[in-house]
Amino acid sequence: MDIKETSILIVDDERHHADGLVEAVEKNCAHAIAVYNAKNAFEILENERIDIVVTDLKLDGPQDGLAVLGQAKKRNPQCAVILITAYASIENCKDAIKRGAFDYLVKPIDIDQLRTVIVQAASKINYAKPRVEADEEFFFEGVRGENPKTTHIFDVLRRVSPTNISVLIEGSSGTGKELIARAIHNNSHRSHKAFKPLNCAGLTESLLESELFGHTKGSFTGATGDRKGLFEEADGGTLFLDEIGDMPLNMQAKLLRVLEDGLVTPVGSNKSVLVDVRVISATNHDLLELIEKNKFRQDLYFRIKGVSIMLAPLKERAEDIPELISYFLDESTRETGSDVMGITEPALMILMNYDWPGNIRQLRNAIRTMVVMCDRDILDVRDIPPDIHQLRQITGTSEKVTGDLAGISLNELEKQAIVDTLAKTGGNREAAAKTLGIGERTLYRKIKEYNL
Repeated sequence: MDIKETSILIVDDERHHADGLVEAVEKNCAHAIAVYNAKNAFEILENERIDIVVTDLKLDGPQDGLAVLGQAKKRNPQCAVILITAYASIENCKDAIKRGAFDYLVKPIDIDQLRTVIVQAASKINYAKPRVEADEEFFFEGVRGENPKTTHIFDVLRRVSPTNISVLIEGSSGTGKELIARAIHNNSHRSHKAFKPLNCAGLTESLLESELFGHTKGSFTGATGDRKGLFEEADGGTLFLDEIGDMPLNMQAKLLRVLEDGLVTPVGSNKSVLVDVRVISATNHDLLELIEKNKFRQDLYFRIKGVSIMLAPLKERAEDIPELISYFLDESTRETGSDVMGITEPALMILMNYDWPGNIRQLRNAIRTMVVMCDRDILDVRDIPPDIHQLRQITGTSEKVTGDLAGISLNELEKQAIVDTLAKTGGNREAAAKTLGIGERTLYRKIKEYNL
């Protein structure tokens, strides 16, 4: 993108500094505006398309530069955010780079250096380029993130979405399997047609057959009229079969036949209907294990497993939690009309350290609850549901260290001490480092090392 076409937002609580940066930037013929707190920055980001944000990390008020970063990326994923920091905050800025910041500059600001970085940022922006991730669900709901497992999924989805190949999504409950399926549909040539989901768990063979293939009037008790099944309703679009591992064996055979020839026969009818449907399946079971136990057909398995996508539990990709929280926070405030604008770092730390056994679904519900119960404009530790605050567990497979310490590795002891101290200090790293008798930078390195 040409620097002359960019719209730049300067955020700094020192008015003379912000106004000075605007004057310097506009000499490059870029349009720039200044605001002096995060709240006003949010308003601008809400109502205007901003291409580049230059924000001080430390701002007066409850919101800081990281909150501005989150809001900017949420409103415009291509927005480049440049952070300004003092020497003491460089580690925080490096952390922000991992959250999506373009670059950071250290005070006092070298204007020529700032201009150079802005030009570099503008050159990376290309709104004309087709963007698979432009759909909000595709971008925000677990597909995009810093964790390698997440970025790998994004690469797979970008390849499979434009095709007609069948997809099998595997993962534990709550990991966002339907969201992934919707993302595939929304980024395919079938997006203008219907997306029809069906959870196969708990449905009898007869009910499943009626739901999928439809029925004619009088074909069974209660069939008061003809009804199209989901295959016909999804003609030209996508059918999502969730928990396909729970489908009865006889129904699996009928499904396989339809997938092979594309012909659907409603219950009670002798007429078949030709349909063009892409099928995406999902399961929280090990289908190969079910095949060995003769509970799932091997031929159906190979038919639905064109491309397999494995969704990792949320606890294995904690780096993605801040972005997910930002999305769910915005979603919840729109639903409830709340004035909540962000979350404090201690609260974010606690949520990132929690194991999330319910995965993305549990995180979304937690954020909704916090927004509803919060009577301020920013979420804090006190707003975290008690069960999450109390049940926050150490990551990995290790048990909490109690009683006899013989046989426990020093690494596990150190890891446990850090987890307990962070909990005791409400996620305050400075206080935790002081309590542990180590430097804050050392603590940060340990947190990364132990994936806390």
